Parts: sequence; C-alpha cells; structure tokens
Amino acid sequence: MTAGADVFKAALWMSGAIASFTSMAVAGRAISFELDTFEIMMYRSFVGIFIVLIVAAGSGTLGQIHRRNLRLHLIRNLCHFTGQNLWFFAITVIPLAQVFALEFTAPLWVVVLSPLLLGERITSIRALAALIGFIGILIIARPTAATLEFGQVAAAMTAIAFAFTAIFTRKLTRSETIISILFYLTVMQAVFGVICAGYDGDITVPSMQSLPWLILIGCAGLLAHFCLTTALSLAPASVVMPIDFTRLPIVAVVGMLVYGEMVDIWVVVGALAIFAGNYLNIWGETRR
Repeated sequence: MTAGADVFKAALWMSGAIASFTSMAVAGRAISFELDTFEIMMYRSFVGIFIVLIVAAGSGTLGQIHRRNLRLHLIRNLCHFTGQNLWFFAITVIPLAQVFALEFTAPLWVVVLSPLLLGERITSIRALAALIGFIGILIIARPTAATLEFGQVAAAMTAIAFAFTAIFTRKLTRSETIISILFYLTVMQAVFGVICAGYDGDITVPSMQSLPWLILIGCAGLLAHFCLTTALSLAPASVVMPIDFTRLPIVAVVGMLVYGEMVDIWVVVGALAIFAGNYLNIWGETRR
C-alpha cells in the first residue's frame, strides 16, 4: 500500500474523530451545570469500559489485551486525563471556537516533539504547514494580556497534553492492538476519575436528564479515540494531527447555531489559513 493511500485513509478516520469530538463538546457543556469535570470523566470511562468489553468479547479480541506496556499506557493516559479535564473545563467558560482554536496548537507541539520521542523527521513542508496553521490560530484567537482568561490558559495547556497523548499513542500502535489501547484508556481513566472525583467524599449521581448526555460522551469519546488511534497507525503523528484543524469551522457553526456565539470575519480568515496549512502538509506527505 502506498504512503498516499495510507494518508487518505487516515484522513477518513480523522473525520470520524472530528464528528465525535464536536458532539462531546455539546454534551459536555450540557451537563457541566450538574457534574464537575472529574465526574464527567469518571462516568464517561465507565460507559467506555462497558462498550470495550462488549466489542472485545463479540469480536474475540479479549486475548489481545496484555500487560507488556503498562508503563507507556500509564504515561499516555495521565497525559490524556489531564488534557481532557482541562478541555471540559475550557468549553464551559470560553466560546467553543476559541477553545478549539487554542487546542489546535497541538499539531505544532507534535511536529516539534515527534523527532525527539518517535524519531520522525521534520521536513520543510511540515514545518511550513505548522507555521501557516499557527498563524491561522493567532488570527482567530487574537490573545492579548488584557483579554487573557484562565479558560484560554486551560485550552492552551490542553493542546500540550493532547500532543503528548498523540505521540505516545503513535508509539503504542507499533506494538499494541487498538482494542488493548482502548481498554487501558477506559480502565485507567476510570480509576483516575474515581480518585479525583471522590477526593472530597462527594460524588454527584447524574440525573435522568443528564444520563443520555453522559452516554453520548462515553460513546463519542470511545469512537473518537478508535478513529484517532486507527489514523495514527496509518500515518505519522505530525501528518494525522493537522487534519484535526477541520474541526474549527465545524464547531464555529455549532457554537453559532446552538449557543448564539457569533463568528466574525477573523474566524473565517484564520480558518482559511488553517485549511491551507493542513492541505499543504497532506499534499507534501502524499508526494513523498
């Protein structure tokens, strides 16, 4: 199979991840008034464990789950748990488009960190694509000292945590099956969630109104990671992650229609720059 075909397939899998992450943002904001971020992560992981075990049992892949790379699973899931909690917090305090714009610095961190942790090479096209995408992010977010909020800082820190998550996921795909990665994702993060949500001895039981949203978050979160992990098994992390840039115009429309968050001309200009960087990166990788 050619590298170009792998990149195309990775892009298709990432489209599923984009749809899943967008639905998680809507559901997360819907239940944020009842549950804190640790409780959301805990219940989401419980749903994920149930789904993973059902799928693994039905497909006969339970035997693929082993303990050879527990340390790497632990590091990966600590990074993701940190980033996901910051993300759930950020979507409740600043506009969705701004959260996603700041989150999209993750591919830039992936490009920088991949040579150190994965041995992937930074080509001139990858570097230029990352720079164009970063310019687009600055156009959209336009952060200043006067307007900087803690929600923006949380979203920026989310990007760093997600970049490490993507890199360690790519590393795991070299020796682990997707079902094994998803199993440890849900189990470890359920443990982290119980510890963090229960540290004060008070864990909120979700209402019947919140239960469907929690199920949606659990299913969407698992599907997003399945799609992302599959994409990372097909193409380098520094190629896969910039595809996620397409979430920005989608979530901007969602924020406008659902929450009345108006989109100005700078969002459009920034999105065009991000698309340009994304296209350049995939075009360069396909030519290779």
